[in-house]
Amino acid sequence: MAINPQRLRPSELVRLLNSSPLGEVTSERQLYRDRQRAGFRIGDGKHVDLVRYAAWLAWERHHPKPSKAAESYDEHKDRTARHSAELSASGRDIGDLPAIADPVRRSKASVNFQFFCESYFPQAFHLAWSDDHRNVLRKIEQAVLHGGLFAMAMPRGSGKTTICECACIWAVLNGHREFVCLIGSDEGHAMDMLESIKTELDANELLLADYPEVCHPIQSLDGIANRCNGQLYHGQRTHIGWTAKYIVLPTLQPKGWSDDETFGSLIREDGRALGGGAIIKVAGITGRIRGMKFKRPDGKSVRPSLVVLDDPQTDESARSVSQCQQRESILAGAVLGLAGPGHKISGIMPCTVIRPDDMADRILNRDHHPQWQGERTKMVYAFPTDTKLWDRYAELRAEGLRNEDAGAAATEFYRLHQEAMDDGSKIAWPERFNYDELSAIQHAMNLKLQDEAAFWAEYQNEPLPEVEVDENELTADQIAAKLNGLPKGRVPLGCQHLTMFIDVQQKLLFYVVCGWSEDFGGAVLEYGAWPDPQRAYFSLRDVTKTLSTEAEGTGLEGAIYAGLQRLTEKQLTCEWQREDGAFLRIERCLIDANWGTSTDVVYQFCRQSPHAALLLPSHGRFVGASSLPFSDYKRRP
Repeated sequence: MAINPQRLRPSELVRLLNSSPLGEVTSERQLYRDRQRAGFRIGDGKHVDLVRYAAWLAWERHHPKPSKAAESYDEHKDRTARHSAELSASGRDIGDLPAIADPVRRSKASVNFQFFCESYFPQAFHLAWSDDHRNVLRKIEQAVLHGGLFAMAMPRGSGKTTICECACIWAVLNGHREFVCLIGSDEGHAMDMLESIKTELDANELLLADYPEVCHPIQSLDGIANRCNGQLYHGQRTHIGWTAKYIVLPTLQPKGWSDDETFGSLIREDGRALGGGAIIKVAGITGRIRGMKFKRPDGKSVRPSLVVLDDPQTDESARSVSQCQQRESILAGAVLGLAGPGHKISGIMPCTVIRPDDMADRILNRDHHPQWQGERTKMVYAFPTDTKLWDRYAELRAEGLRNEDAGAAATEFYRLHQEAMDDGSKIAWPERFNYDELSAIQHAMNLKLQDEAAFWAEYQNEPLPEVEVDENELTADQIAAKLNGLPKGRVPLGCQHLTMFIDVQQKLLFYVVCGWSEDFGGAVLEYGAWPDPQRAYFSLRDVTKTLSTEAEGTGLEGAIYAGLQRLTEKQLTCEWQREDGAFLRIERCLIDANWGTSTDVVYQFCRQSPHAALLLPSHGRFVGASSLPFSDYKRRP
């Protein structure tokens, strides 16, 4: 078979050359290297021209490359160092910034805090805002843009901490504040908030799209804080800071922004980005706060201009009067003085009232601290009026939970009577309820049934008064042992005199009717409230049928007067049957005249009532060990 020496496959060429008397003179690997060096001068890529290959080998043999001059060790070291520095700089430089995805969105978000939250944190704020939310957002925006102090107590789970974290991000990204201080109940709490902010700046793609001058350098760290000191942007250090206790946003001059009028509002006079060099630093309220400052690379010292205090008290400190006073003193002194002489600091304080008159309760009180503009929101502003249906719901729910049906029977009962059970209620956030619930009011009532004390504290921001149990306090068994076994309203045989007492409150009149024997033994004949709540168990704060609703348009004093009139007319005209069949009437009725502004009303009623001969205003007086004994009181006519 004839062989064309000008079109040989590489394998054929190797076999041909090795077939001479010289034996093996080349290999496929050597031929491959020669083909790479010679290129198309010896073939077309698939075939090799033996003649041209031989000519190329002869040329290479007789025309060797000139040898390089000998390089000294110092020259070699310098060249290697320059090469390493170039590689290092190219690795530390973050390169060009991505373009801003939506300048219009960014421009609107820079001055509208609500729009900022909706646009860049859709996963956190996926439900519709309540009126309380919008009010809080508006006040935070006011505090950040124009200054001022704002304290807010919102129901647990309303997103107040997340809102404040977003406020910090909004303030620094848009250049509204140079230095934001995050203060928690302790340093660990504040560091957790900072970690959440860092996560958003590092992983939020929406922020990266519109704020590349901040988020791109942060994301270029790849979570390695040690890269901060060496990070470069077009050969210039960014001076970024990324630690567990503070962050410093990168300072850079975005390439091309100074020459483009559309970016004029996004850069400072020196050409640097608005948020460049902004600081967020954390501290515990009892930690090192005084004298907090930060020195920038340009030598300028900056002090906090915005402080965010997230729940500055703990459960333990809230129950200690001294700790509450200490934290309140720190807030008024060290915290509000962070801005330094001649400067006013802005502040945002989301908080939770844990117990009456704790630190949060006092800060929210505009009489004690008017400068904080305290805002106290609730989950429920008005409870349903049909309490009987809700009592039945509570029974079904408790029974269902015991039977492990997760409250399904109670939910079905609510579904059938929802319109009547919702009547009269006013809920703050209608969108807030769980997947296995039908409405926000059902969700609120479930929380109330679950733990009423926690509900009033955590969700209504009106904690119930703490009752300290005295070891000498009567027990339920001791009280039950005193029952006489008679039906309500029946007078025991030994009683000859009946009395009544009325306790005046803003919403209700509480009363009790007692029978007395000659030896001062007695029995309770009847007790209750007017207007009648129509419930076996209730508290003053959750009644819906009140004095005001029974006498609309009469004012507080008029409602009390009308209530006393109707209650006394009912009770003082009534005859009470004794066990032996005799009938007795109430001989004396005392009315509490100590409550609030009711004194004059009670005195007026006692004078003008048709039963004036039986009525007396009553004033309670404390009698202690050092007080005048009752036996020494002089009887007055």
